[in-house]
Formats: sequence, C-alpha cells, structure tokens
Amino acid sequence: MSRFGADTASTVVDGVITTDVSAEWGTGGPAPNGGYLLALVARALGGTLSHPHPLTITAHYLSATRPGPAVIETETLRRGRTQTTAMARLVQGDQERIRVLAAYGDLSTLPDDVRTTAKPPAMPPVEECLEPPESFKEVVTLMRHTDIRMDPATSGWAVGKPSGVGAQRGWLRLADGTEPDPFSLLYATDALVPVAFELNVNGWVPTVELTVHVRALPAPGWLRVEATSRNLAGGHIEEDIEVWDSNDRLVAQGRQLAKVRLHAPA
Repeated sequence: MSRFGADTASTVVDGVITTDVSAEWGTGGPAPNGGYLLALVARALGGTLSHPHPLTITAHYLSATRPGPAVIETETLRRGRTQTTAMARLVQGDQERIRVLAAYGDLSTLPDDVRTTAKPPAMPPVEECLEPPESFKEVVTLMRHTDIRMDPATSGWAVGKPSGVGAQRGWLRLADGTEPDPFSLLYATDALVPVAFELNVNGWVPTVELTVHVRALPAPGWLRVEATSRNLAGGHIEEDIEVWDSNDRLVAQGRQLAKVRLHAPA
C-alpha cells in the first residue's frame, strides 16, 4: 500500500470506524493539511456506501485536528440508483474536528462527453519548475511525501519577493510514484503553497471550509494544479482551485475559505 493510502486508511470493528491521523502531512501549524484530512474522512465514508467515488464533498473544519487516534462517524442520508448522499464526522475524544457532507457516485459510469471553455494553466514543463526551499520542506512535513514543482512566475515568496498576485501554480504527484485517484485529487486541491504567501502574508493558513467537485477519474502521471484568489478580507482568503491530469482534462475543482494573519512579519 502507498504511504498516502496507508495514512488515509481506517478500520471497522463492531461497527465503529477508527483511524490514526498521521503527522506526516503537516503544514507547519498544529493541524495536518486540510486536503489530507478530507481524503481520510472521504475514504472512510466511501467504505460504508455502495457508490465508490466522491462527486461533490464539503468539509467544515470545526477545530484543529491533532495527529493520533480518531473515530469517524457516518450517516447515509439518501440512497439512489446512481448517487448516495451521506455525512461524516471526525471526532477525537469529545471534540468534533471535521463535519463532511458528500454525494458519491461511480466516476467510471459517467458520460465521457466534455463541453468546456476551461483550459489548463500555462506554465513551464516540470523540469523547468522549482522545488520548494529546503527550509520550507523541513517544517512542512507533507513535502516528504509530495513531489511539487512550482511555477517560477508564482514562486516569488520563496526568495522573499512575492509578486502580489493571488495565484499559485505547480505540478504535483505523490513522491512514492502512486498514481492519482479520486481521493488523492481531494488532497491535491489543498497541497500547493497557500496563495496568501504570494500576497506577502506568511504563516499557518488554516482551512475553514473546503468543497471539492471530482469530475473524472484522473489519468496516470503528473497533475497540473492552479489556485487563485481575488479577495483577502476580514482575516480570510478564498481560493479557487483547478486540478488537471496528464491528458489535460479538468478532473477536480475546489473552493476553499481559509484564515490568514492580517500582517506580514517585519
């Protein structure tokens, strides 16, 4: 089993779903990455349903999840022929950490026609993009298991010269070579460096809410990810995320609201 698969796995004993939240997908703050946590809950929830893939899924992060044991409680709200709607809660001790509402289906059975004006983001090939700074990798533990190559045009933050443009772009894959699947797409929507960094706002950027639409089964290979923001206000920033596969197909779309520090450090 891949590292991502192992760290998003759960166990069912006497009807109780338990899991162990890994510290290996950290972001430099007290809680693991929000996309990783969403994938963990989504995989556990999917294991209780007759439809295998999340089509749309929304998570509200109620309190900071800590590495360690957790229980995932699930409830099926509606069963249909092509879709199941359900909810889940990740609980640690007496604290509910995450509440999820989702609709599951089977991506392999969806119509394959595509009518879109969306285009994959233009950026240099993988070999011309940048790896995150070593100092950043030491703090952000998810970088140990994620191969990210950043578009130089949106990586000014890494050399102390943020562009001021609300965008991040990069190539992404799991470091152990595991090919993407619907659950790693959930992670991919939150795996890039926060857009706030390129706006000269540094530090932990915790997710408040994250919604992902999974549009298709991804082809093997690198994912191309773009995150943009048009509004940082009231201590919060929104990100709109697109994930494209190696066949240049839009396979996932996300929207996130996150907290930010209002002032850049001196």
